[in-house]
Amino acid sequence: MARLHEYQGKQLLEGAGLAVPKGKVARTPEEVFDIAKELGGNVVVKVQAWVTGRKALGGVALVHTAEEAMAAAQDMFNLTFGNFPVEELLVEELLDIQDEFFVSLTIDDANQAPLLLLDCEGGSGIEDRADSVARIPVTADGEISRETLLEVTKDEAVVDAIVKIVQTARQHEARSMEVNPLVRLTDGSIVAADCRVTIDDYAVFRHDDLGIDIARELDHPPTRLEQLAYDIEQEDHRGTFYFAKLPSEGWENTKGLIAFHGAGGGGSMMSMDAVSNEGFTLANFTDTSGNPSVAKVYQAARIILSQPNLRGYFGSGSGVASQEQYHSAYGLAKAFIEMKMAIPAVIRLGGNSEDRAIDILEDACSDLPAPVRGFKKDDTPGKCAGLFSQLVEETSNTNDSMTRHTPEYVGSQDASSFPIKYGTLWIDNVSPEVAEIVVNNSNGLLEVNESGQPEPTEDITDKDSDLIACEIECLRAGHPAVFVDMPVKGLE
Repeated sequence: MARLHEYQGKQLLEGAGLAVPKGKVARTPEEVFDIAKELGGNVVVKVQAWVTGRKALGGVALVHTAEEAMAAAQDMFNLTFGNFPVEELLVEELLDIQDEFFVSLTIDDANQAPLLLLDCEGGSGIEDRADSVARIPVTADGEISRETLLEVTKDEAVVDAIVKIVQTARQHEARSMEVNPLVRLTDGSIVAADCRVTIDDYAVFRHDDLGIDIARELDHPPTRLEQLAYDIEQEDHRGTFYFAKLPSEGWENTKGLIAFHGAGGGGSMMSMDAVSNEGFTLANFTDTSGNPSVAKVYQAARIILSQPNLRGYFGSGSGVASQEQYHSAYGLAKAFIEMKMAIPAVIRLGGNSEDRAIDILEDACSDLPAPVRGFKKDDTPGKCAGLFSQLVEETSNTNDSMTRHTPEYVGSQDASSFPIKYGTLWIDNVSPEVAEIVVNNSNGLLEVNESGQPEPTEDITDKDSDLIACEIECLRAGHPAVFVDMPVKGLE
């Protein structure tokens, strides 16, 4: 579920005619000062971050002068939640509140229908008051019983506000919309004092106006690498590719920061636990599953390796996935070879064609500066993590000095080049014997032309996976005459 910040949710409610506090978003302490002064000094300053319990974490301050607001803002901009610094603060007028209400529209998965949760006492601690919360059904068309709402709230103005909340949620295809609290002021007016919204991932493409960069649930604004990974996923739907940055404070006090590359949810969770138990800090979570293309696994590995301070690369998934593991082996091998991998990698390639996958990976990567080891489904995550720990301890390198390498013939007039969807296929000028090796490893995509050189027999635009496999097999045969130049957007 894609999330909106509090101020973004309030903008939606205000657009629907529901009152919200006067206020603005600030991105510097100086802006906080100016906004607070404009509002008269009596303001609340709130961190805009996707966390609960902001006040207890130092993310909410009630102040009475612009100077106090600026001082509070300076502290808040020094906060981090996970790895992610606070970048925005919401500065709003203090409200003269008489009553509070808890209003939350969600989806009742059991009944496959929207449901409104309503309590006449808002604020924190709603979990402890579950018995007092009214559960009011909502139709798929966004209709809700005004009579039932009035029985609970005893206030027509509150009912009007709740109806606007429900209608706003439906209009923007929200998976949830929580206004806690919805308040009645001493003058009788109704105001949405807070707002949390999540939008259905599958509806985001219909709502460009919301400015959602990634249609996935994150606890932070997307990082550059998360955005790059998401763009790859949207462009190439062959299998899945999910990349998320993980909190890693204090990694310097552990065995080191490492890359994690999983395949399949449950097995990946077990593998993450196993390598964490060895004393490492995970820089990221990545999943490539559902029969991903070779190109997709390659791009995933390149993005993973672009993170700084990595001591090793640990890959392990479910071990029972139906996907052909040699596809992943080809993609990983290409990434590792291009980067001249200087940190150890342990990859558990359990599942279909695991023997072939491990043979490809270890053989292709045998000349790299750091060891690359493959394991099968019967090798437990704990066993793999134990060996990984040993290899990391024996290797003092990090990935910080690693750069991408391409063969000398790439860009040369003596080599042949052919466009493919995500880049260019390069073939060196080769002898007849090598040309035959190239053709034999091309899965029928190449043939020897009249000049004795390999060239495509058909449209190879979408054949990146077969071509990468050809590249790796030629390298394994001792003749690296084929290279798929596939720059990752945003990295090169």
